[in-house]
Amino acid sequence: MQTELSKQLGVEHALFGFTPFPAVAAAISRAGGFGVLGAVRYTAPDELRRDLDWVEAHGDGHPYGLDVVMPAQKVEAPRDRTLTEADVEAMIPEGHRQFVKDTLAQYGVPELAEGEASGWRITGWMEQVARNQLDVAFDYPITLLANALGSPPADVVQRAHDRGVLVAALAGSARHARKHQRAGIDIVVAQGYEAGGHTGEIASMVLTPEVVEAVHPLPVLAAGGIGSGQQAAAALALGAQGVWLGSIWLTTTEAELPSPALVRKLLAAGSGDTVRSRALTGKPARQLRTEWTDAWDDPNGPGTLPMPLQGLLVAEAVTRIQKYEVEPLLGTPVGQIVGRMNTERSVQAVVDDLTRGFERAVDRINRIAGRSQQ
Repeated sequence: MQTELSKQLGVEHALFGFTPFPAVAAAISRAGGFGVLGAVRYTAPDELRRDLDWVEAHGDGHPYGLDVVMPAQKVEAPRDRTLTEADVEAMIPEGHRQFVKDTLAQYGVPELAEGEASGWRITGWMEQVARNQLDVAFDYPITLLANALGSPPADVVQRAHDRGVLVAALAGSARHARKHQRAGIDIVVAQGYEAGGHTGEIASMVLTPEVVEAVHPLPVLAAGGIGSGQQAAAALALGAQGVWLGSIWLTTTEAELPSPALVRKLLAAGSGDTVRSRALTGKPARQLRTEWTDAWDDPNGPGTLPMPLQGLLVAEAVTRIQKYEVEPLLGTPVGQIVGRMNTERSVQAVVDDLTRGFERAVDRINRIAGRSQQ
């Protein structure tokens, strides 16, 4: 399962695996794919350095990349000063804080222990934090830098290119993809409506060929709703040079989800049990539908705040919900492919299933076309 892009990056299979977990990223690369570690959860440079050290030690020398989040639209700092986390916190209305307190109280969610910090601070969606992450990442031999929300700033693209690092950016429309091309992006990830996390409104089957045509000759990766080799073959048939997979790794044995109850919910969920909601970050993100997302999407509620305010507002609440496994509220970003995630498997087993399914799909098309060698 090789393409020009996978050969350029030196990987066996054109499978690009996004994950917040270093053990999963390293396992994807060892299995012949390309592991991409998500950096947004790292609140301190030393934490990212620790996990990149781990990937280096356990990736057996295989290539890997890093995914950061630098929103194209963001809360602006006052003139001539850097916007701090405290500045952002101060912008959160008291009515929204009270709504969080009332919702948690309604479901009996306990407080954190005195002095216990939230484990889910998403300051990585603030540009300066992402820049600090890059200061660490460029000390390592990453070969790909991806940005989830628009093109990275021009100086970041140049900085990556100066180090021989390819830059990828996610796009939910052909218009977004063309912006990436004009910004000097090397790879466009066409992420369809079905995808987990931040995603647009166009389905993958429509989006992928539109983006391929829009940015030719740039390579395109297909994302959203892909979790089988047959779907990977379809993506390549639509013109993609690989597939970008995220949700499928959440129920692997190497993943580090914070709650056994959350794993059970994922394994039991069907493809219709997700929703695009602004509840988690302030931007539409596909996630498990829960009573928490329902509360935020209720027109009688206060409504969500823009990024990064919403993420900071709910950070402690999400930590408490996960720690105490309050199942009605317990969720995570995940795509519609969750309906196929019915058992816990190793990363290697997932890759083996993908590549075998890809071979079967290609063979079937060859038979239909009368080109089978069998």
